[in-house]
Amino acid sequence: MSLDHEPEVIDRREAIKRVSVLLGGVALVGGSGLLASCGRERPPAGTAVGKFAGSDVALLDEVADTILPETKTPGAKAAKVGPFMALMVTDCYDPQDQEIFRGGMAKLEAASMKMNGKSFMDSTPAQRTALLESLDKEQKAYMEAKKPDDRAHWFRMMKELTLLGYFTSEIGYTKAMRYRESPGHYDPCVDYKPGETSWAPHA
Repeated sequence: MSLDHEPEVIDRREAIKRVSVLLGGVALVGGSGLLASCGRERPPAGTAVGKFAGSDVALLDEVADTILPETKTPGAKAAKVGPFMALMVTDCYDPQDQEIFRGGMAKLEAASMKMNGKSFMDSTPAQRTALLESLDKEQKAYMEAKKPDDRAHWFRMMKELTLLGYFTSEIGYTKAMRYRESPGHYDPCVDYKPGETSWAPHA
């Protein structure tokens, strides 16, 4: 690998480490394969990716956008997190984890029908949020009780990829975090005010 690519790999590793910390320090599903693939160009929203149909990618976009909605900064859908999720599952997950993830999409729809009487795509933002909050409680309980050889919960996978996809995107780097192109002026002491966003490393 050339020296030109080393900073990019280091920053991807740092991004994965930070997402892992946000999720309680558990290693992300896909492991080191995420390092090699998270820099690939994201497919256009709504297009098929691997075995994921355009409708599947659209569903993942909406799930991600419910987890990280637009606030003062653009949400996950604007960062094309849905296509990113499909790409990462296709490229980085082993067949068993791919099956769990794809099965989870069906379970998500079933849970939506049970809770709201309609599909996730037809649910209101408030209904979507309530559903994902219940699924997040479910995955936390599962992850706390699971044995070392057990696979991760499918919603855990979706949440991991949402955070990783967003915070390795251009929007995540430049809108949700402060970004300064490197090399640049070195300032060893920068005042930090409580509530400010953290600085993003060089992409």
